[in-house]
Amino acid sequence: MDESSDSHYVKNFFQTSFLGLLALMLAKLKLAAYGLLLIVALWFAWGFHVNYSAITPEAAVDASGSRKLMIFYFAGLIFAIVGLGILIACDVVRQFACRTVDMLFDDDGPATKDPEYERAEQVWAAGRPMEAVELMRDYLKRNPRAQYAALRIAEIYEKDFRNYLAAAMEYEEILKRKLSSDRWGWAAIHLCNLYSKLGRQAEYDALLRKIVNDHPKTSAAKKARQALGWPEEISAPDAPIHPGNAQFVQADPSSDLTDSTIHSNLPPGFRPKKQK
Repeated sequence: MDESSDSHYVKNFFQTSFLGLLALMLAKLKLAAYGLLLIVALWFAWGFHVNYSAITPEAAVDASGSRKLMIFYFAGLIFAIVGLGILIACDVVRQFACRTVDMLFDDDGPATKDPEYERAEQVWAAGRPMEAVELMRDYLKRNPRAQYAALRIAEIYEKDFRNYLAAAMEYEEILKRKLSSDRWGWAAIHLCNLYSKLGRQAEYDALLRKIVNDHPKTSAAKKARQALGWPEEISAPDAPIHPGNAQFVQADPSSDLTDSTIHSNLPPGFRPKKQK
C-alpha cells in the first residue's frame, strides 16, 4: 500500500471516530428534544384546560384575561405537537429509507431474521452507529455472502457520519464481490453518487461507462445512460466526457429506487421482502 493510501486510511480513521462521537451527541440531543417538547406540550395543555375551565357563563364578562391566556396556551400546544410530529416523521422516514437497501441485496430477507444482524440494527437505532458498524463487520466476517450488511455499513458512513470517502471505499469492496448484474449495477450507481460528492470526476465517468458496457440490460444502465447523455443501447464513445455535459440523477434508495418508473418494473432478481 502506498503512502497516499495510508494517508487516506489514517484520515478516514480519525474522521470516523470524530463523527461517531458527534453522531452519539446528536442522538442524545434528539432524545432531549423529544423530552422537552413532550413536557412543554403537557404544560400548555394543562394551562389551556385551567383557563378554559375558568370561563363560565356567570363570569363571562370578567373572563377576558382568561380567554387571552387560553388562546396563548392553545397556540403553544399546537406548536409543541407540530414539533413532536416533525421529529417523529423524520425518524420514521429515515428508518424506512435505511431498510430499503436490504431489499436490493437480499432476496429472502435474512437481515430481518438473523438475531445477530438484528442486534446490530438495534444498536444503530439506539444512536450508536459506530458500535453498529463494528457489529456488522463481525457479522460480515462470519457471513461473507451477506452483502446487505456491507451495504448497510456503507450507508451508515454516508448518512450518519457524512464520511463519503469511507462509504466509497466500502462500495468499492462490494463491487469486487460476485453479484448479479442488477445488484452490481445499483451498487455502482451508489458509488457514482459518492464519486460525484468527492469530486472524483474521472472515476465517476469511467464507472458510468462500465455500468453501460458491462451490464447494458439493467435499470442501473438506463440511469447511467441518462447521466452520460447517451441514447439507449449505445456503446461508449472514444471521446472523453466533459463534466458539464452530464448531470447525474441521484440514485438514493429512499427516492429513485422506489419511484413509479422503477417500482412498476423491478429488474430480475429484485423482490420486496415478505410481509410479516
